[in-house]
Amino acid sequence: MTALAVLDYTSVVIFALTGALVASRAQLDIVGFCFFACLTGLGGGTIRDVLLNRAPIWMGDPTYLALCCAAALIVFFTAHRLENRFKAILWLDALALSVAVAAGAGVASSLGQPLPIVLVMGIVTGCVGGLMRDVVGNEVPFVLRQGELYVTCALAGSGAWVAVQALDLPAPLPALACAGVTFALRAGSMAFGWALPVYKPRPPRHRP
Repeated sequence: MTALAVLDYTSVVIFALTGALVASRAQLDIVGFCFFACLTGLGGGTIRDVLLNRAPIWMGDPTYLALCCAAALIVFFTAHRLENRFKAILWLDALALSVAVAAGAGVASSLGQPLPIVLVMGIVTGCVGGLMRDVVGNEVPFVLRQGELYVTCALAGSGAWVAVQALDLPAPLPALACAGVTFALRAGSMAFGWALPVYKPRPPRHRP
């Protein structure tokens, strides 16, 4: 199994857990849990693969679907033990984001894509699955929460991948740098309120 495959499997499983936790908050049945787990776990990778003009990963390897459903089953029978499921979703999502961005940037880089595409594929892989989960679950998407870094974390992580790879360092280091930068920024945003300035509307200037 290649390092990129490990990244993909890991991000899919962790994102699937967050999807199942959202289903638990909505008190859905087991089929609903599996749907949310698959949607969240596979959404970002599917869009990435379609944009890169290749078959989605789960169509060539049903193991991805099986892992998502297994994650859904685990959460279905254990979610009630969590004191704060929303907090669990936040931190699992941050971890999944960091791994998925590395997977997306790595896949694009392995296909010889130029720098802008590597950056975009890292963002797409990391952000789209969670966006689908939140929209379908009628939650405010994490990417739209004011005063928090999210897409910025994915962009910085993808940039770290490109920068480390340009130094021609050994294979695991670009992925480690990408995941580390992404998670550090996301965790800092949640724990310490790190954020970029937001747009604030102003009244139009008076014209005589």
